[in-house]
Amino acid sequence: MSLHHITLTINGAVERATVPANLTLLQLLRETLALTGTKNGCAAGECGACTVLLALPGAERGEPVNSCMVLAVECDGAAVVTVEGLAHDHQLDPVQQALLEAGGVQCGFCTPGVLISARALLDRNPRPSEAEIREALVGNLCRCTGYLRIIAGIQAAAQLGAPAGPAA
Repeated sequence: MSLHHITLTINGAVERATVPANLTLLQLLRETLALTGTKNGCAAGECGACTVLLALPGAERGEPVNSCMVLAVECDGAAVVTVEGLAHDHQLDPVQQALLEAGGVQCGFCTPGVLISARALLDRNPRPSEAEIREALVGNLCRCTGYLRIIAGIQAAAQLGAPAGPAA
């Protein structure tokens, strides 16, 4: 199997890796770079636990993607934000804080993907309706909360005027 040398920016830090052609972005993050906040829920793009923000070269901002469905070699030159990249200077991102205060976290397995999807939504639409929040979360499966507290947390973050998240 051939190896590829890639360079990408993850949570603001430039990372270089040599990867096989079949390695997913999720595997690179968790197994090579030890960024284990991004979860491996289904490895089939169905649950959203592995959601990250991915900005391919030339993109204005990162878009939420299931990292289990993206090959690492496709990310050469890209910028990625994982859940570890949301907090800054020991301060939670407003979405993280609002979700915590609303009780939108139970087992926590879906939380990283939900947070990334919520951050992407608020970055492109700072005042989303409940329907827009629900649509933004359609790819994130949560088996514990019933989504009501997650939605309430995202609404609270929007009402606070949650500042734009990290650039990806």
